[in-house]
Amino acid sequence: MDRRLIERFKQFGDNGFLLHDDNGRGFAKAKRDCSTCLTPLQQCCMIRLSTLLKLVKLYLGPSSLSQVMRNSLKDDPLAPVLLDTHLNSLDRRLGKILKVVKRCLNGVKFWKNVLIDDFIPLK
Repeated sequence: MDRRLIERFKQFGDNGFLLHDDNGRGFAKAKRDCSTCLTPLQQCCMIRLSTLLKLVKLYLGPSSLSQVMRNSLKDDPLAPVLLDTHLNSLDRRLGKILKVVKRCLNGVKFWKNVLIDDFIPLK
């Protein structure tokens, strides 16, 4: 089920606009991973170096993606926004992303064919 919808309002002529509607089902099933979102990465096998380094840092630690999200959401007026099962699924899914990147890197002679150096300094 697609959880996103984009509507175009043409009633205003040239001043029309796009409305992006997200029904919030992105975290609906913590134990089920939808792999279709990985398709662009699998097909193109390209990722920004700065993005990969951030993902690896969240995978290796000291703070995992689930811990960062938990800390970020803890003071939200609607806390808990996400259940622990959903937060833990982020770490599992991150591992799957990194496996796709690893397959891409194993399939090329030069890493520069996969990793796009965007020259963004990392903290």
